[in-house]
Amino acid sequence: MYKILVADDEKDIVSLLKDYFEINDYQVITAYSGNEVIEKLSRKPDIILLDVSMPDGDGLSVCEKIRDYVSCPILFLTARIEDSDKIKGFAVGGDDYIIKPFSIEELGARVSAHLRREQRYSNSNTRFFGKLAVDYTAKSVCADGVQIDLAKKEYQIIEFLSLNTGHTFDKERIYEKIWGYDADGNSSVVAEHIRRIRTKLSEYGEDCHIKTVWGMGYKWIK
Repeated sequence: MYKILVADDEKDIVSLLKDYFEINDYQVITAYSGNEVIEKLSRKPDIILLDVSMPDGDGLSVCEKIRDYVSCPILFLTARIEDSDKIKGFAVGGDDYIIKPFSIEELGARVSAHLRREQRYSNSNTRFFGKLAVDYTAKSVCADGVQIDLAKKEYQIIEFLSLNTGHTFDKERIYEKIWGYDADGNSSVVAEHIRRIRTKLSEYGEDCHIKTVWGMGYKWIK
């Protein structure tokens, strides 16, 4: 049974969605504010419906705050349809927009589609990031179907970061993971390897996936 977190400050909407998804065999977790959303993440929802306008912080800021810690799809519920709002929503990690008033059947279909997509990703040993396909079985990275020539350590860094999308690791942690605790050398080699990786990915316009978090380290972003 999938768990869906429904967050909206309008109780009638929450009640409607709760009834609909429970009838369709979902376990429904409800929240009426941004703080409540954050509190209920411990229940590990499979998908989140997040209202853009809430009393203690809009859904965009809530999404930005939690995105590094949750990988499930986040769908915004909103009455706004400006392109700038969409851009902001996708930039902070949202996966889709549901415009109010909405057809509950269409909403159900979109939720189901996102969950099926997540299931396909979890069953596959390949993950896709823009043009990139990281095949963890073949230990290879392709862009538009063309395999990128990577050194072993370069691939291992991509593998480690991409399997932990959104999480920040300092150079020391990456060095220990890739080179081992007993390796001769130091963590400064990590920055050079990441520079090389970015150079190779930039040929395909995909160098944006490894983000430098100043003073903290690096993370892989979608």
